Amino acid sequence: MGSALVKGWLQNPAIARIDIIEPHPMPPFDDARIRIFADSHGWAAATTLPDIVVLAVKPQMIAAVSHALCKLIPMPVPVLSIAAGITLTNLTSFWGGGRPAIRAMPNTPGAIGQGVTVYCKNENIIYKHEDIAFSLLSSLGTVYQVTEEALIDAVTALSGSGPAYLFHFVEALESAGKSIGLPDDLAKYLARQTVIGSAALLAHESASTPADLRQAVTSPNGTTEAALKVLMGNHGLTSLMKDTLEAACRRSQELKIS
Repeated sequence: MGSALVKGWLQNPAIARIDIIEPHPMPPFDDARIRIFADSHGWAAATTLPDIVVLAVKPQMIAAVSHALCKLIPMPVPVLSIAAGITLTNLTSFWGGGRPAIRAMPNTPGAIGQGVTVYCKNENIIYKHEDIAFSLLSSLGTVYQVTEEALIDAVTALSGSGPAYLFHFVEALESAGKSIGLPDDLAKYLARQTVIGSAALLAHESASTPADLRQAVTSPNGTTEAALKVLMGNHGLTSLMKDTLEAACRRSQELKIS
């Protein structure tokens, strides 16, 4: 997700500098705005204060990363975390009670400006901080604010993890196409382009619901209706997606640090 964020930010000419602290070797970026540092002390010795700190690490690493950085960055500088399950209370406990903090959940289509991000903020965030964060997040696509932090777990389950579900659906569609006799290359192309084209149609026909578009494809007693009787059965896609999101939401809650 961190790489997706950087790719999205590079599309925004208003972003003047991106410092990345990453102990593992990274491929170089062909953009002079990016500087990469192996550790926080090397970064602190070579840089001026940032406008905002973005924590794009796994939830299990948040405490250690925060401990390494919090003493190097003055209290007025806000932190923005994209780690699943890490609450605003967690962040302020790591960074200090007066620290401005934002918890956000973007998704990987942000790398091409087609993402969606939902965020919430603590009481220490002022307009200037939120304006900076909004500029960063809107570089990735659309941005939506919630005031109820508990919703972020559900957001994580739906849109944060959602691209993986869709990619797996394409995998499954391709595999099923092969199983009924399509050549490998053709099954691959048809599976991808069917999803890409259908998503584009959904975006274009904004006045229509997904149900409207589904019904437009479905002729009575036709092939689509036969397929949908399987897909919409008692243990079909709706039930499966409910179980899927509940599992992801539950895991996001389990990642919370007490």
